[in-house]
This record gives sequence, C-alpha cells and structure tokens, in this order.
Amino acid sequence: MQVMSKIDFHQLDGQILRTFLVILDESSVSRAASRLGVTQSAVSHTLAKLREILGDPLFVRSGQGLTPTATALALKDPAREVLDGMKRLTDRRDFDPLREPMHFVVAANDMQRDLVFPALALDAHEAGVAVSFEFKPSGVPSAALLRDAQCDLVLSPLPPDAPDMVQQKLFSGDMRCFYDPEQTEPPATLEAYLAAQHVSVQFALGGASNDVLSAPALPRLPKPTIAVSNFAGITPFIKGTQRITTQFELMRLTVLRELADAPLPFAADGLSVFMIWHERSHNDPAHQWLRDNVRRVSRPFDS
Repeated sequence: MQVMSKIDFHQLDGQILRTFLVILDESSVSRAASRLGVTQSAVSHTLAKLREILGDPLFVRSGQGLTPTATALALKDPAREVLDGMKRLTDRRDFDPLREPMHFVVAANDMQRDLVFPALALDAHEAGVAVSFEFKPSGVPSAALLRDAQCDLVLSPLPPDAPDMVQQKLFSGDMRCFYDPEQTEPPATLEAYLAAQHVSVQFALGGASNDVLSAPALPRLPKPTIAVSNFAGITPFIKGTQRITTQFELMRLTVLRELADAPLPFAADGLSVFMIWHERSHNDPAHQWLRDNVRRVSRPFDS
C-alpha cells in the first residue's frame, strides 16, 4: 500500500509561496528573513515545509549563497501567478485605511524619496493611518523590480518600458547647475561648463544621474571628477571647492539646499519624475490609497 505524505498541496498558502520567492530573489535565508521581517528559523521552517510538499531540495548551498534547483526555477512563474491571483481576490474588498495596517516597499533614489515621502508619512501619522514604508534604491529601474514583486511602487525619471507596467507623471522641472557661491561662479558658457570639475551620481544598480541630461547643443556628457553613490553625497564634494553638479532643480529643496543653483549655459530638456506600478496592483484599494497620496503630496512640485 502506498504511504502518502502528511503534507499535501492543500497546505500551500500565500505566505509559503511569498517566502519561496523572496529566498529565490535573495539567494539567502538570512536576507530573506530580514526582508520579510521574520526570524531565520521561521524562514527555514517554511522552506522545509515546501521541500516536503514538492519532494525537492529547491536550494543547495553554493559558496556563501543558495543556488536554486531546476524545480525551484520552474516554480517561480507559477508561484508568482498564484500570488497575483490571490491578490486579485481582494481587489474589491472593503478597505478603510484607518482600520487596515499597510506596508509598502518603494524603489526610489534619495531625490524622489525625500521630496515625497516625509510629508506623506507625516500626514498619514497625523490622520491615524497605520502605514509603514521600506525604501530601496531604484538606480535606473528595471521592470523586474515590480514584475518580481521586489517593490510595490517605483518613483523615477526613467520608467521601464514594458506592457505590464503602468506609469503616471508626477512633476517636471529643469536641470540646473549647483555650486558653492563662496568659491565660484556658475559657468557662463558651454566651454566653461565642459572644462569644470563635475560631481555626479553613479548608482549601485547601474546608470548615472547624468543619464537624464539631454541637450542637443551638448557635444558630450561631462566626465565626473567625483562620482558618489547617492545624491546626499554630492554636497560635501561641492562645498569649499569650485566643482559643480548638474541636477534636477527641485533638489534645492532637499539634499542640495546648501548650494546655490543657476541655469545651464545651454538649452537642455526638462526632467519629469514618474510613478510606476505593475498592472496587478492597479485595482488594489491599499495601493490606490498610496498612489492617491503620492499624487497629492507631489502636486505642489509640478511646474
């Protein structure tokens, strides 16, 4: 007589599948536990349960990380589809932001993050809304950030071009030259601009802040003398020097507030910042609450 496992597929649930996908994304039980906000033992227990259900190790140790088996790789898309289907079951649920705790993972570089979310979080707190945020850098964002549920929302001037992504412009503005007025004047000519020492941002996930600079009269992008990993690192390398940086004008309200700014000495295209989300989240009422409030807070920045 065949002996059946005590655990069958009916014991699969959304939490098991989400844990599996996060382990697959992080290649580490400890990093998966940190991202999920649970203990490593809880993640290990969930993984052991899924291994027993499927009869496959799913992950094997390789160096300092975990390597997925062929079964694990084949399970990725079906698991994502099941979670998306479960999410759609709740799309039309009754929703009250004062009664339902919310947690969102947002991919945004520090410029977009600091413009929008301090005010949004403060307003939510004062209104009695229980919402928490986790931020990760977006760099030049890929569709996989949203498609693989690594985050719920992206704010970026470079939205990924994919049919399952939804985007909406939040605000626009000009690119400006930022400098220390006690040390130098802004460049008055294109030649002076190109000859200056520049500070730029080189994102850890790829791409640079200069990638958004578009100007027909500019023969080449200036090569940075200093490249930092985020916008907050710019000011220390500008203050007390004759270096300059070319950034979005609204940064004068946040990380570049200690610097002066002036128009560029050539015609340049403006910059727009977009809010991007995956189509599976479009009808979710909690996600709609998030998008509505991001739009509300961003409205004063739109020129």
